[in-house]
Amino acid sequence: LIQEESVAQFFACYVNAREYQWDWNRAYQAVLEMIDEARAEEGDCFEIADDSMKIGHEKKTLTGILTVEEGGVLGGDLKRLDELCERGIRLLTLTWNYENCIGSPNSRDTKVMERGLTDFGRDVVERMNELGMIVDVSHLSDGGFWDCIRYSKSPVTASHSNARSLCNHPRNLSDEMLHALGEKGGVAGLNFYSVFLKGNGRATADDIAAHAKWMINRAGEDAVALGTDFDGFEPDFLPAGISGVQDIERIWEGMRRNGITSRQAEKIAYKNVMRLIREVRRL
Repeated sequence: LIQEESVAQFFACYVNAREYQWDWNRAYQAVLEMIDEARAEEGDCFEIADDSMKIGHEKKTLTGILTVEEGGVLGGDLKRLDELCERGIRLLTLTWNYENCIGSPNSRDTKVMERGLTDFGRDVVERMNELGMIVDVSHLSDGGFWDCIRYSKSPVTASHSNARSLCNHPRNLSDEMLHALGEKGGVAGLNFYSVFLKGNGRATADDIAAHAKWMINRAGEDAVALGTDFDGFEPDFLPAGISGVQDIERIWEGMRRNGITSRQAEKIAYKNVMRLIREVRRL
């Protein structure tokens, strides 16, 4: 990864409940279809991570780690969580932008932001710990975040969230949240969305580096990773000069310019995520 080589990527099976008229059963079936489509693409150059979570770089194979972005598809049924795990899902983003059976999303409404996990949401976190699935708190309310810190026995991740002190957006993490995430052994993935990096205007690689430095100082150098969200927004909102993984070297150049060491960059590139996977999967 540090040599402009991508050997593994998290692939999100994402659904927008609004598009399914809030029918969580239909949304769940859509996720199952996405998993099947990903499986159909397996071949010499692409494979889905198995239970061992081995990364196939020795074979020059891109390894896909399957995730679900929108825990509402569980529809209040823990058996669905077991099925998703059996089908290869290794990370669940508990909420997206809407309230669901697990909890509430991040919001500029203080009352919504204070809401914690539902009773079912706490059961989901407990079962995910048992299954060795990664709990993802990006998109979750602050109250839900703190419940995950409190109830999860395994480290958790904010897969694509930045530092709120540098960009005051509710999708980002406060200094207190960053510290707690790091203390728990968790990881926060740097999001490349300019709105989460600087608010107005197009961000740069230096803005990403600034968030990385801030997060290292608050959460520790073992708690920062890449959470690009490349396909989560329009390309015009990517930092200047960054259009995809082919431009990742510009990120490392920006980090070098801003005093991030090669050791820290290597951790951000892959080591922190691999450590998180091993700890959660108990490998």
